[in-house]
Amino acid sequence: MNTLTYPEAGATRLGPLPDGYHHLHHRTRVGHGRADFEAAGAAVTAFRMHRLSGARVSASAPRAQPGASVRVALGAGPFVFSAPCQVVWAEYGPERIGFAYGTLARHPECGEESFVAELADDGTVFFTVMAFSRPARWYTRLAGPLVPVAQRWYARRLGDTLRRIVTDGRAHRT
Repeated sequence: MNTLTYPEAGATRLGPLPDGYHHLHHRTRVGHGRADFEAAGAAVTAFRMHRLSGARVSASAPRAQPGASVRVALGAGPFVFSAPCQVVWAEYGPERIGFAYGTLARHPECGEESFVAELADDGTVFFTVMAFSRPARWYTRLAGPLVPVAQRWYARRLGDTLRRIVTDGRAHRT
């Protein structure tokens, strides 16, 4: 296992998020019913949602499991940002499926981000991104307030992508 670049490993699982970081919390409705929930959970934990959102993902395991290495790359040409991470927790429960990864050395940020599909009591399927982070490289410090804006944009993009995956899957189930 690699060494995480922050001491608060697992804080995105149940909270609270630690002080001294920028906090992100984005929640969106992606479907309804058990089949949509299971489709969403599978897309999240197999990194399919990330890949279909435009990120290049390489992982040491086919689905999220604690200790798995994950590298997420975004951008094109000379502007590719690579983010080495490690899965710190994964959950495969009857109403909650997801995982979090934490930052490793050479990641542009320092912190943790979770991606969770949840089945509410009324059958609504929600997708939540929760994160805490702060700059770890000169260029993310230089970018200042643009980094949280980009993180919120990416969280919305993931939610939109997951909603599309669930909707497309529903069309194939009927």
